Amino acid sequence: MAENDNRKYKFSWENTVGADMQVARPHLGPSTRIETYRLFQFTLRDVLEQHYGTEMADNIFREAGSIAGRAFFDKFLSDAKDTSSLASLIQKSFNDFGIGIFRVETANPDKGHFIFTVDEDLDCSGLPDTSDVICVYDEGFIQGILESFSGKGFDVREIDCWCTGSRTCRFEAKGRAS
Repeated sequence: MAENDNRKYKFSWENTVGADMQVARPHLGPSTRIETYRLFQFTLRDVLEQHYGTEMADNIFREAGSIAGRAFFDKFLSDAKDTSSLASLIQKSFNDFGIGIFRVETANPDKGHFIFTVDEDLDCSGLPDTSDVICVYDEGFIQGILESFSGKGFDVREIDCWCTGSRTCRFEAKGRAS
């Protein structure tokens, strides 16, 4: 996709997420309820799926997650010096922001292979079993973080989900061959 600097909705932290909350929401502050987040996410997904199909909707969500993961890394995780400190920063940030309870299940940085879990995942915890993994935005989010940290490409896929009965989200990250 060609870069168009005249886009109406081009993402930047400073002009969207990073608004001064003391000015923007002096009484309510930066927090909202999970229902509001899910209402936005799942209605947008529904419209994208109706217009473009499930696979394209998933790809769009994954791509958006990757952009968000890169921005999140730059803002909150860029002090990480190695994979251990990155994991600690992710764990703390996910907890502080209410994204979920992040854990590293297996890590092989030399081979670029990781398995992460996210309990109480913002996207899906408590939803009905559907036999489908649904956290494609999270796949992109984790991918964006890993790519920003390492400077290398990653493919991240959810292999277990609350919605498959696992009651935790499990993500496998594989480094792409250079």
